[in-house]
Amino acid sequence: MGVGSRGSTESAHAPGFGFTGAISPYMHWALRVALASTFLFHGLPKFPGISAFAESNGLPLVVALLVPIAEVGGALLVLLGGISRGALGDLATRLGALAFIPVMVGAIAMVHWPRWSFEPSGTHPAGGMEFQVILILLSIYLLVKGNDVARRSSSTSA
Repeated sequence: MGVGSRGSTESAHAPGFGFTGAISPYMHWALRVALASTFLFHGLPKFPGISAFAESNGLPLVVALLVPIAEVGGALLVLLGGISRGALGDLATRLGALAFIPVMVGAIAMVHWPRWSFEPSGTHPAGGMEFQVILILLSIYLLVKGNDVARRSSSTSA
């Protein structure tokens, strides 16, 4: 054991919480499921009403169609990346996360700017950008980390 490392019953990353070592390799699923379910929930219903979605947001139909494709496709890629190993799974995770970012930037720019609070108001009936910023930051994390979020570190603190 290195200096400052803990025994095998306690995690070096979370002192006092020995059980975290057993579940930490699977915690990437919490992030994946949170992102994927959010984008599936918002993306799937747009397909049947794509014309209304395009019109209400002042978007050309082709651009409006890209939004739910990015949302649903990104969600499926993030989930697929979690079950796939190697470079293909890593690429799926990163591409899925990347698909979410322009959608959220567009949502902020078109609907939620400049209000921060997610609570609806008279000027922002769809609420502010708080939630969208969180989704962007989580997506950036997955984009940068890829499937490294699913790997358990085998090194101990020195």
